Amino acid sequence: MTVDSDAPEAYLGQDAVVDFGRPEISELASGLRSQHTDDVDFARAAFEHVRDNIRHSWDAQDPRVSISASDTLAHGTGLCFAKAHLLAAILRSQGIPTGLCYQRLTDDGATFMLHGLVAVFLNGNWHRQDARGNKPGVDAQFSLGEERLAWPVRRELGERDYNRVFATPSRKVIETLEATNNILDLCRGGLPSDL
Repeated sequence: MTVDSDAPEAYLGQDAVVDFGRPEISELASGLRSQHTDDVDFARAAFEHVRDNIRHSWDAQDPRVSISASDTLAHGTGLCFAKAHLLAAILRSQGIPTGLCYQRLTDDGATFMLHGLVAVFLNGNWHRQDARGNKPGVDAQFSLGEERLAWPVRRELGERDYNRVFATPSRKVIETLEATNNILDLCRGGLPSDL
């Protein structure tokens, strides 16, 4: 994977999207950290919390638009991008470098959409994690070994991994999310198809 900076500390910042300075995020992160002092255990707990307690907008058929980590936590729902923003915020708030990653996926081999996930820097390496949320056919798990993402990339269909760890969310993704007032409409054909 390529990184925006060789210094993991570059992946600890906050902005309007990964807004971990908000009290509700700090409270959640501190509560999880108090139960898991080891960085790997804490990262796993944060991942499982976001994966299992924040519903994926499409699965829940919830039209609300969540972009920032704090919006996602407040709504309790969001697309993969929003869930990645929340997970990054929780981890960064507790000193674990976390970047944003993307995949280009398809359901039919003709229409493509971006999928968002994170990479965490633990034990001296970057490890991608996908907190999208599990359902029949999707079994994403926290792993520092072999990746256990929601979907494997099928190169024969034109799918691809973007092997870059972004320090900040993709501008294209954020602008697309900001331009809608119904996330379900966006899912029906308005998501970005590439970076």
